[in-house]
Amino acid sequence: MGKHFVEELKWRGMLHDSMPRVEDHLSEAMRSAYVGFDPTADSLHIGNLVPIMLLAHYQRCGHKPVALVGGATGMIGDPSGKSSERNLLDEKTLRHNQDAIKRQLSHFLDFESDDANAAVLVNNYDWMKEFSFLEFIRDVGKHITVNYMMAKDSVKNRISSESSNDGMSFTEFTYQLVQGYDFLHLYKDNSCTIQMGGSDQWGNITTGTELIRRIGGGKGYAITCPLITKSDGSKFGKSEGGNVWLDANRTSPYKFYQYWLNSSDEDAEKYIKIFTFLTQKEIENLIAEHSEMPHLRVLQKRLAEEITTMVHSKNEFENAVKASQILFSKSFKEDIKTLDEKTFLDVFEGVKQTELPQIDLVSGIDMIAALAAKTNFLSSNGEARRALKENAIAINKVKVKEDYVLTSEDLINDKYIIISRGKKTNFILKII
Repeated sequence: MGKHFVEELKWRGMLHDSMPRVEDHLSEAMRSAYVGFDPTADSLHIGNLVPIMLLAHYQRCGHKPVALVGGATGMIGDPSGKSSERNLLDEKTLRHNQDAIKRQLSHFLDFESDDANAAVLVNNYDWMKEFSFLEFIRDVGKHITVNYMMAKDSVKNRISSESSNDGMSFTEFTYQLVQGYDFLHLYKDNSCTIQMGGSDQWGNITTGTELIRRIGGGKGYAITCPLITKSDGSKFGKSEGGNVWLDANRTSPYKFYQYWLNSSDEDAEKYIKIFTFLTQKEIENLIAEHSEMPHLRVLQKRLAEEITTMVHSKNEFENAVKASQILFSKSFKEDIKTLDEKTFLDVFEGVKQTELPQIDLVSGIDMIAALAAKTNFLSSNGEARRALKENAIAINKVKVKEDYVLTSEDLINDKYIIISRGKKTNFILKII
């Protein structure tokens, strides 16, 4: 089992570093391993997908995954890779976020199984909330020296950073002790011997293994995965609107699907290994097929299908595909009406629009006014007439002449009309 899990990570490009003998440790028995998740939002984002996939592969290899929601550490803030402190949350908000995160994790992990390796969700606030400051510095703090803590990259980088004008607070300095204690607690109470995370967590994880050695008299292990980067140098997991979230209310399934579909060839080849459960043989075949016909974007399409279906559903994936193809659909007007308003607006994001009152449609709006005076889509009545004579104007993708009149029959979702000039220039009329 141990070799199977580590080998799986290796060929997928998901192994950055691990402690010696971890494979032997895993091969001896079913082991528990945990990954921590930040509960400062009620949704995870695609930046969390790598550690989620670590746990999912771990469970599929017969071991027990533990997902830790950092309710206590979320009240402090991890300095790793950050230049400033985060906002602190109250307990009610943290509990709400924990429930939402568990729902998302259940798409990848089996929490309901009767098997011994069923996934478990824990919150470090549950064991930290009764821990007094004096008890903590007496029972935990005395075992780790300041020199040891100062040597961690997450601390050194933060203190020496020119952008961190305010330095580093004591609260954040002690973060590694709190996370280290989590590992010790799970070692004692959950027989958890491995902590996994991104490569930037190595320092925090090894503080935990040190506490297990010094206080627990045992042995803890660390496994880290690489931090994902994009081939063009831009940050993975970000779009123009910020984070790409797993929650459909924050990032629509259409936008989620589009993010993966728009991956470069180089990134898609890397991502399909990391973010899907496809076998090595299946992926090798897809890469070969893609290299022969890159214009078909086989890798991107399969990647987007697998991850969208996993995070949302097969139905949402199919709707996202339909929305992506809708501008070229031969039955555009019927198809566009099947989209919900959010997806409709996502498809036409960035398209200019103007608002007109509902009463204008009662008597109808003639095409010259619809193109010029009422909307300023075209600059003048003369330009509007020329475009209509050239057969270049379409309403909801259906070509119209100068005698056409806009009425409520043209409305999509009871409020939108799409005016197009040629194939690529669109304008949205919103009726209010």
